[in-house]
Amino acid sequence: MSNGAASRAAAARVLDAVLHRGRSLKAELAAQLPRLDDVRDRALVEAICFAVLRQPSRFESALKSWIPRPLGRRDDELRALLYAGLAQLDPLALPAHAAVAATVEAARSLGRAHQAGMVNALLRRAQREGLPPGDPAAHWPQWLRARLERDWPQDHARILEASAQTPPLWLRVNRLRHSRDAYLQRLRDAGIEAQPDPAAADALRLESGIAVAQLPGFAEGDVSIQDVSAQRVADALALPSGARVLDACAAPGGKSAHLLERDPALRLIALDVDATRVQRVRSTFERLRVGANARVLAADAIRLEQWWDGTLLDAVLIDAPCSATGIVRRQPDVLMHRRESDLAPLLATQAQLLDALWKTLASGGALVYATCSVLKTENEAQVDAFLARTPDASPETLDDSFGRASGAGRQRFPGEQGGDGFFYARLRKG
Repeated sequence: MSNGAASRAAAARVLDAVLHRGRSLKAELAAQLPRLDDVRDRALVEAICFAVLRQPSRFESALKSWIPRPLGRRDDELRALLYAGLAQLDPLALPAHAAVAATVEAARSLGRAHQAGMVNALLRRAQREGLPPGDPAAHWPQWLRARLERDWPQDHARILEASAQTPPLWLRVNRLRHSRDAYLQRLRDAGIEAQPDPAAADALRLESGIAVAQLPGFAEGDVSIQDVSAQRVADALALPSGARVLDACAAPGGKSAHLLERDPALRLIALDVDATRVQRVRSTFERLRVGANARVLAADAIRLEQWWDGTLLDAVLIDAPCSATGIVRRQPDVLMHRRESDLAPLLATQAQLLDALWKTLASGGALVYATCSVLKTENEAQVDAFLARTPDASPETLDDSFGRASGAGRQRFPGEQGGDGFFYARLRKG
């Protein structure tokens, strides 16, 4: 089997597992990608899978209109391969001859030689006629679409459309190593075009994806991959030098590392409830050469006795567990796993984090509550309820660069300024 066919077969296996067996995209990619030696093949598999999962109903609709007798359950893997083939033509716009030939060969390698002719015919038809336009809302659960329409009656269509698009690649330059301008020049010297963001001091935007191994100095900690909306959390905190600060839900460590890149003198505590994910925080710090004096602990932030020594903090960051509805374009399978019943426990955890960690904050200290959600129950309403029951908490205004006003905080929609959907609220104790 050629490398091209191997990558298409791997994409089909991943898509079959995610679409038909409810598996995690991240887990399935982790299982399939190491089997491919070439980083370009791995990148192609990822690109195909994300392209399909951002608009699966578009490819489903095309097959239903072109195949007289619908494919059955025993043909799930073939269906996934056809989706992968169609996605190569649109939206990925790969060279059609190579894409079709490799996908047909993949059908044979998957034990479907008897259906290779059908694969070829369908992809050739797509090449000639193009795919029908898709409805970006078609694969969203009805309950979630209804919430978006209720929360954002003027903007829900834009949120859905942006969530189906390929996001840009955002880099965060490690200012301990060099300036953003200096790293931008290194990229250009390597033939990689990028643009700085005027509102995010450490951010560079690449319009097309690139393997991390191709980024100059990545292994040495010169740069990280982090969406611009996530980078703005450091701006929302606006920490004084040497502050004692808690990152309560720190894994995989990007936001904590960003804070330390800006001020190595911070007295940082980074927590996560999952010990495996805590190791990712440590690995992030090691690559970036930060956090030598940070405390990195596996602990439940809500249970103060597990980690807090009673010394009051200057600042707290709660990057709260949430529905992830602002990052669907980066985690498209979230729509297949999320249930309406998930919201109640998420809301309870968010409220418990706010109530517990407020106790650890010194008078005059600041707490930033952030989520990658666009649902008001997790954002505006959650913060308003906390303010109503917490007499010594008051909101502080963040400027328009953080998004539109939403209660006591700011809401960014996916795609705005190229970033993910995000909510920020900054609260002062006193």
